[in-house]
Amino acid sequence: MSQTKIQKIHYGGWDNCVRITNNIVDLIVTADVGPRIIRYGIVNQQNELCEVESTMGLTDGDEWRIYGGHRLWHSPEAKPRTYEPDNASVTWEEIPNGIRTIQDIEPLTIIKKEMEIILFPEGTAVKILHRLTNKGLWPIQLSAWSITAMAKGGKEVIPQPRKDTGLLPNRVVSLWPYTKLNDPRICWGERYIILQQEPDTKAPLKLGISNEDGWAAYFNHNHLFIKYYAYKINARYPDFGVSYETYVNDFMLEMETLSPLAVLETESSTEHQERWELFDNVPMPSNNEEEIENILTDKINHRPAATSCVVRRSGKEHREDY
Repeated sequence: MSQTKIQKIHYGGWDNCVRITNNIVDLIVTADVGPRIIRYGIVNQQNELCEVESTMGLTDGDEWRIYGGHRLWHSPEAKPRTYEPDNASVTWEEIPNGIRTIQDIEPLTIIKKEMEIILFPEGTAVKILHRLTNKGLWPIQLSAWSITAMAKGGKEVIPQPRKDTGLLPNRVVSLWPYTKLNDPRICWGERYIILQQEPDTKAPLKLGISNEDGWAAYFNHNHLFIKYYAYKINARYPDFGVSYETYVNDFMLEMETLSPLAVLETESSTEHQERWELFDNVPMPSNNEEEIENILTDKINHRPAATSCVVRRSGKEHREDY
């Protein structure tokens, strides 16, 4: 029987990283900076996440660095608030089948960031609980924003809402100023939005959608990566009301999920959960939607456990599950 193992290692020029593995897949989390999940992949095979070579191994400094991998931000995006540097070391501790990472309180926003990263003892499934806590003196409104930068060369598939709402609209799509509707990297299908990462195309593209199905997929390296989260149909989301966003340039593609907007009083928190899975021996499909549907049919068969908004006031906890 497999078991989850935790070990401290050197990786990518950083002296202090944590490897989490069950001998099927492994994750590597940086502790000198971040934290970032800088690697997720099948053991001894390619990293499914992007590594930005120019920033690997760097520490300290006042500028925000991309690094790559998976990170926790807060939305709506704004400078300098969102781009508070995460170049200092973080603390971590073991929990059953994984670790909890704790970042120092951000000096500018006074927000505390935590991630609980759990790798199941068998299979490829990973559960990540993201937590933001307001340590300041005033209420703040935000959304937990979970961003996974994927390695270049892959193809993303995002399901479109297909509910028949008669004469009323059934989906929201947000577009950023630099996004071109005729960009050849994107295919606006009937069932899916399909986005190809092209290493030779530097121009950025970003879009968001009210992804009610709560998943998105990325084909690369003859593997299939699936990212799950819970969508709350009546909740308020940032960026015109989208719960899923994606960004692509010449060296990565970001898969981004968002929690509902929440007003955090002092010492209150919001949580956002994702689940990842990875499948081997899955060739990259064409943009034919029937071909994609056939590949995904026996793999998209469940949602993650409920995610929550947790508010703690005066030692009491209120949890809204959805």
